Amino acid sequence: MLIGIDVGGTTTDAVLIRNGEVYSTAKVSTERGNLLKSLLSALDEVSRGVPPGQLERVVFSTTVITNLIAEGKTDRVALLLIPGPGVNPESYVFPDSFYLKGAMDFRGREIQPLDEAEVRETVNLIRVQGFSRVAVVSKFGQRNPSHELRIKEILMEMYPGCKVELGHKVSGKLNFPRRIATSMLASATGERYQEFVAEVKKALEERDIRAPVYILKADGGTLPIGKSVEFPVETIFSGPAASTIGALALTPEGQTSVVVDIGGTTTDLALILSGKPLVASKGAKLGNFLTHVRAFAVRSMAVGGDSIVRVIETDDGVRLVTIGPERAGPAYCMGGKEPTPTDALRVLGLIEIGDPERAKEAVASVASSLGKSEKETASLIVDTTARMIEKAVREMFLEWEQEPAYRIWEVLQKKKERPENVIGIGGGAKGLISVVAEKLNAKPIIPEYSEVGNAIGAAVARPTLTLNLRIDTQQKVYSVAEEGEIVNLSSTDIGNFNKMRSKDAEALATKLLRERAKRFGISEYADEAEIANSEVFNVVEGWLTAGRLFDVSMQIPAGLIPEWKRREKA
Repeated sequence: MLIGIDVGGTTTDAVLIRNGEVYSTAKVSTERGNLLKSLLSALDEVSRGVPPGQLERVVFSTTVITNLIAEGKTDRVALLLIPGPGVNPESYVFPDSFYLKGAMDFRGREIQPLDEAEVRETVNLIRVQGFSRVAVVSKFGQRNPSHELRIKEILMEMYPGCKVELGHKVSGKLNFPRRIATSMLASATGERYQEFVAEVKKALEERDIRAPVYILKADGGTLPIGKSVEFPVETIFSGPAASTIGALALTPEGQTSVVVDIGGTTTDLALILSGKPLVASKGAKLGNFLTHVRAFAVRSMAVGGDSIVRVIETDDGVRLVTIGPERAGPAYCMGGKEPTPTDALRVLGLIEIGDPERAKEAVASVASSLGKSEKETASLIVDTTARMIEKAVREMFLEWEQEPAYRIWEVLQKKKERPENVIGIGGGAKGLISVVAEKLNAKPIIPEYSEVGNAIGAAVARPTLTLNLRIDTQQKVYSVAEEGEIVNLSSTDIGNFNKMRSKDAEALATKLLRERAKRFGISEYADEAEIANSEVFNVVEGWLTAGRLFDVSMQIPAGLIPEWKRREKA
C-alpha cells in the first residue's frame, strides 16, 4: 500500500493506494501554524484500520521551507563571498555579505590566494555581530573548493559553535549569484527543517510505521526523508510539483496539457509537453532570488475557490466584482464569513458541496450591491474568476516560450500551437475548468479523484536524481557538481587520456550516477537515467590540443513509479 499526503494552504489531502487503485482518501483543514499536526491528522484518517506493516511507501509534499521563506522566519546568515576579479560586489543585493580576497579561474586553478589575515578579521566581526550561521561561497569554488574549505577550518578554529554551509556542497553548477542564493537559503532553513523531519520520524515510529518515507521535491521527484535534510531547499514548491505529477498519473500517457490546480487559496499552473513536465531552465525563484534548485516551470496566483468576492466602484461609478487575493477561511456555504467563488459555483449547481441556502445568501449579498439577480451574479463571479485564470495562463505561455525545452518541443511539432487540454486538479476544479478551457479554446479534463490529485501525485512520484560531470584531461581530474569534490582521474576511469571521447565521458557519468543512486537508496531507478546534455571543448596551448574538457549532464527524470504505471487509467 502507498500513501501520499499533500499539505496545501487550505486543506491537507491524503490518499491510500492499494494494488494500483485509490483505496481511500482524506481531507483535513491545514493549520498554518502547525503543519505537522495537519499532516499527521490526514495520515491517521486515510490509514484508519490499515495495519502499519502493510504500508510500503509514504510520501509527503510539504510547504515547510516555502512558508519559512515567505513568512520571514528563516535564520540569519552571514555570507562570506569570494567573487574574484571581474565582479563588482556592488551589483549584488544579498544581505549580510562580507567580501574576501582570493580567486580561482574557470578550470579551478588558483589565481589569487586567500588573505588569511582578512579572513580572521572577518570571522571576528561576524562573531561580534552575533551570527550563528555562515555560508561560504567562492566563484568557481565548485571547480576547486580549497578556499572554501580553508575558511571553514578557520571558522571552526575561531568560532567552533558556528554552523557552516559551503557553496560547492550545496550546488556545483555555474552561476555565482544563484549559488550564493541557494547556499544562503539552505543555511537559513536547514536547522528548522531538520527539526520538522525529526518530529515526522518520531510520529511515524509512534504509529509503528516502518515503510520508507520520502519528501516530494520541486522537480516532481522524491527524496528519502533522511537525505532531504542535506538538501532542504529542494522541497520548495512541492505543491505545484504534486499537482503536475498527479495530472500525469491521472491522464493517458503522452498528453500535452496545461495543468490548473485550483485550491482554496491559490491556483497553480504547470505545463506537460508530450507527457513530460516542463522544467524551468533558470531554476526555482524565491522572492527576488533565482536559485539552483531544479523545479518545474510553474506559476502560482492568489486566486482560489475560497478567495473573497468584493464589489468595488470605479471613478466612473461602475460597480465591478473582484476576486481575492485575500482568503478569510472557508467559503460561506461551508461555514465561512465571506462570499467566495465556491458559493457562486454552488448556486449554479456546478458543485454539490456546502449548504445551498448559505451559498444563496452569500451570492445575494453581492447581487444587492450590483443590482443583479442571484443567478446573474453567480455567473459573473464564476466568469471573472475564470478570466483571471485564463489571463494568467496566457501570460505564463509568454514565459514558457522562453524555456529551451519548450522551444525544442515546438520545433518538433513543426508549428506554433498551444496544448489542447486543460487538466483540472484540486477541490476547486469542478465547475471552473470547463469555463477556463472554453476561454482557451481547449478541451477540459477533470480526471477521477482530481480533488486529491496532489496527494496522488505525491504517492506515485518516482525519485529523481541529477549528476553533472566535468572532466579536465589536461589536469587529469574530474568533478561531480552535486558531490563537491575534485577527484584525480586514473587510467581505469577513462583509459588513454589523449584518446578520450564523448562516449567515454558519458560512460563514466553513467557509472557515477549509478553509484550516487545506490547511496541514495534508489538503485532500482538508475535504469531510467538519461543524458540531458553532453559537450566537449579542446584546450589549446601553443597551437596544439593540450587536453579536453568534457561536460556531461545526466538525470533520472520525473515520472511515475512502476506500481502505478502498470495500472494507469486512461
